Amino acid sequence: QGQLVETGGGLVQAGGSLRLSCAAAERTFRNYAMGWFRQVPGKEREFVSTISWNGGSIRYADSVKGRFTISRDNAKNTVSLQMNSLKPEDTGVYYCAADRAPFGTGAVPKGTGNFSSWGQGTQVTVSS
Repeated sequence: QGQLVETGGGLVQAGGSLRLSCAAAERTFRNYAMGWFRQVPGKEREFVSTISWNGGSIRYADSVKGRFTISRDNAKNTVSLQMNSLKPEDTGVYYCAADRAPFGTGAVPKGTGNFSSWGQGTQVTVSS
């Protein structure tokens, strides 16, 4: 698989919004489920949201349901995460990743599931 580049992180006050974007270097990413994960120092990387290869299946962690929205544009090879009503506990490095196998639903039964091809991450800091 190829390169993923995340953009859009930054510092925001609690209650604010940020939009993360992930650009895939290879067109074949349109055939893969994509996801957003986050990590804070001392903790394992955790699932935030995934979207199936065709956008038909979307999943969110309970902690972000109703506040975050994932979307993808396969024509542009991008996946985005709109984050609203941000909380200090949303602080972390956010990573974009692609599923290991094509045409998946984006299921993450445990940890980071079968997601691989990680981007470099983008820092999100939410101040109280």
